[in-house]
Amino acid sequence: MSLAPLLAHDLVRTFGTRRVLDGVSLTAAPGRRIGLIGENGTGKSTLLRLLAGADEPDGGTVVRPPDLGYLHQEMPFDPSAAVRDVIAGALREARTCLAALDAALAEDRLDDYAVLLERAQEIEAWDADRRAEIVLAGLGLSAVPHDRPLQTLSGGQRGRLALAALLVRRPAALLLDEPTNHLDDDAAAFLEDQLRGLPGVVVLASHDRAFLDAVCTDLVDLDPAVDGPIRYGGGYTAYQAERRAERERWERRFAEEQEELASLRQAASVTAHQVAHNRPKRDNEKMNYGRTTGRVEHQISRRVRNATRRLDTLTRDQVRKPPPPLRFRPGPLTAHSDGLLVSLRDVSVPGRLALDRLDIPSGDRLLVTGANGTGKSTLLAVLSGRLPAPGVNHRPALRVSLLTQDTTFDRPDRTALETYEAVLGSALAESVPLRTLGLLASRDAARPVGDLSVGQRRRLALALLIADPPDLLLLDEPTNHLSPALCDELEEALTTGPGAFVVASHDRWLRSRWPGRTLHLELSRGESS
Repeated sequence: MSLAPLLAHDLVRTFGTRRVLDGVSLTAAPGRRIGLIGENGTGKSTLLRLLAGADEPDGGTVVRPPDLGYLHQEMPFDPSAAVRDVIAGALREARTCLAALDAALAEDRLDDYAVLLERAQEIEAWDADRRAEIVLAGLGLSAVPHDRPLQTLSGGQRGRLALAALLVRRPAALLLDEPTNHLDDDAAAFLEDQLRGLPGVVVLASHDRAFLDAVCTDLVDLDPAVDGPIRYGGGYTAYQAERRAERERWERRFAEEQEELASLRQAASVTAHQVAHNRPKRDNEKMNYGRTTGRVEHQISRRVRNATRRLDTLTRDQVRKPPPPLRFRPGPLTAHSDGLLVSLRDVSVPGRLALDRLDIPSGDRLLVTGANGTGKSTLLAVLSGRLPAPGVNHRPALRVSLLTQDTTFDRPDRTALETYEAVLGSALAESVPLRTLGLLASRDAARPVGDLSVGQRRRLALALLIADPPDLLLLDEPTNHLSPALCDELEEALTTGPGAFVVASHDRWLRSRWPGRTLHLELSRGESS
């Protein structure tokens, strides 16, 4: 069974009145690892479901390889089944193939043997049992007893076990939806290595920029564009470079068009008047004025008509002004902006945080890292004052804001725009319009905040902080629920914004490029550098 491509042509999928996918096509050849990126709601998961056959398109076609694996959001296994049942299912084809090989050889069925041998080589059947042990260890599951029922596993363990089953099986086409969720750094690096070694098709949706850069040979941006989704060659670094080049071309074209528009307006409305009525006649024109003036007026008229036609065309077809990049607006920082903002001494929150010493000076850029359960969110709560603790000293009149992972608003009946204006006040909301921040689509800004998704509410909360930044801004996993491109803009804004920032994050891309200090929390104590 030779490896086959995965082909999708002109896919359309509509939910209610909303068309999520509109004529999307995709060609994924064996050996290509394609990443789907874009804002939440642009159709990444929908496209994966259509490719997998878990959902049917309203239009278009999909041609799939016969052996396809799809990482479901929920495991496709009976909750009462044991871990060993999942592993046995993943090994079934390899064991069946090897048994069939032995039978074909014993019965001298050489044609069948050749076909089975090719398939056994494709799925590396002889190495399957050892591969299962390696995959379970690499994804942090080696200590889970094989007789343990699935219903007793945590959500993260179930997700990693489903992923392990696919890696052990090695299907000809693999479809993955946010595969690095629930993975620590070591497990994510292991998954990257495994996917790079697959000979078949891989299509995945992910917000993990480090993962996209390490794995993908191509990226498909599903954010709305005039000509539909855009495919970029290379990983995330190449995508960033191409996006920067696109932005520069856009800005250059806009500037050139605006310059030409100004020149054309001048030619059409001013030059003709000046030449026709104010140009002094030379001596040799005075004798032939009647004959010459007609020719001059004809030339002027032609130039004016040409300028007017070009002006109309360019006015109609001009590119829109590039939106400004995401930036924190200068805020009303306290009068004494220099010096120490917060100091912590021998702070302890039993079972959650223990920290000997931490100082946050004005303008600080501090990244807080550590495994889950080491107290990153607790530290931010202590710094904000939401969680009182002995040993914490804030500068008087300090303005502190905290962006939590779970965002709620007091008035869920208000629209996002009404909430934005109510929190900021009409003057500030008018000077920094919500639409200019690129965080919420216009249709979402008109919806009640109670109807928004978790990610949309979080982006609204981020918009409020960007428009009116405090002296000290605390951000808990700020890149969650944001598209990779918006994460890039936010990180750039964090390096240039006013005030001090403390960011808690597991984002490998952000951590590897952080320009400021780092505080790494362990399960017992914290150490800063």
